Amino acid sequence: MHARALAANRRNNEAARALLQAEDELSNAHDGIKEPDRTFFFGEASLAHETACTLRDLGDQQRAVKEFRRSVRTRGAEFRRTHAVTLGYMGAAQIAQGGVEEACATWTNVLDAMEEGIYSGRARQRVVDMRHLLSPYRKRGIPAVGVLDARAASYLAEVD
Repeated sequence: MHARALAANRRNNEAARALLQAEDELSNAHDGIKEPDRTFFFGEASLAHETACTLRDLGDQQRAVKEFRRSVRTRGAEFRRTHAVTLGYMGAAQIAQGGVEEACATWTNVLDAMEEGIYSGRARQRVVDMRHLLSPYRKRGIPAVGVLDARAASYLAEVD
């Protein structure tokens, strides 16, 4: 999270060093280390998520997508809201690279999760962002865009 804050403030070299330090610290963690209860969830999936957000903020969308995928792949089912948020971010990174249909496929998974009872401001914001990022593609005749945008609009109308 420190690396992410540094990246958001355009302190790129410091952000890269903080990412390496976080990776080292997580790889050196072992049973018996006393941690506060609030840190039980921080493992490979969380590190991948924060790394992806940092890379995204540094402008490296390709590597960000790779880390978002790792986060999705390694996160347990008990963190469904975080999983949906991560997928939302991944779709945004995919569309930033020009992968419109790939982003639509990812965002379809976000809406699937949302319709299974995930309600939170962060998750809802991913749907708002999705619609915003799809707006330049709405009139281009890409079927996946039209279907996803309509579904996202319907979801937002239901929860608002």
